[in-house]
Amino acid sequence: MRIEPTTQRLQLRQWRDSDRVPFALMNADPAVMEFFPALLSRAESNAAIDRQIAHIEQHGWGFWAVETLEDQQFIGFVGIKNVTEDMPFAPSVEIGWRLSRRAWGKGYATEAARVCLQVGFEELGLSEIVSFTVPGNFRSRSVMEKLGMQQGENFLHPALPSGHPMQEHVLYRLTTTL
Repeated sequence: MRIEPTTQRLQLRQWRDSDRVPFALMNADPAVMEFFPALLSRAESNAAIDRQIAHIEQHGWGFWAVETLEDQQFIGFVGIKNVTEDMPFAPSVEIGWRLSRRAWGKGYATEAARVCLQVGFEELGLSEIVSFTVPGNFRSRSVMEKLGMQQGENFLHPALPSGHPMQEHVLYRLTTTL
C-alpha cells in the first residue's frame, strides 16, 4: 500500500531525485532552518530524503515531498511518520512539515497537514498524532493549533545535548474519538 494524498492545491508524493537540489537549498536557508540546531549540508539533506523514502517504502506513508498542482514545483515536505524510540512519548506518530520560504504564508502547511491527519485517523486507524517544536517557533505552533492540536507537556529533545538552546520542545497532541 502506498498512499499519496492530494488536496485542492497540493500533491503529497514519494520523493524524486529531482527534489534533492531544491531540498538541499531549502535546508541551507537560515530562515527555513531557524528553529533547527544547524543548517544541513547537501549530504545531510540527501540522507534525510533517503530516510523518508525508506519510511514510505516500509509503511506506505511518511514525510511526503509536496508539490503544487498548479505548476508541479517542489515546495518541501509534509507528512506523518513514526517517532524515534528515544523520544519520551514513543511509540507514536508525529505530523511534521518544512516548506521553502516561497511557500510560506499561503496556508500550504495547514492544508497538507489536514489531509495527513485524515490519512492517519481514517485510513491508518491511529488514535493519536503528535507534533513538536521549540517553544519560540510560533509559525509551526500556529499550524498545530489550527489543526486542533492541544498543547501538552514540554520535554527535552534527546538528540540535543544538555544545555543546548533548542533542547526544550513543546509537545502537541491530537486524539480521535473514532
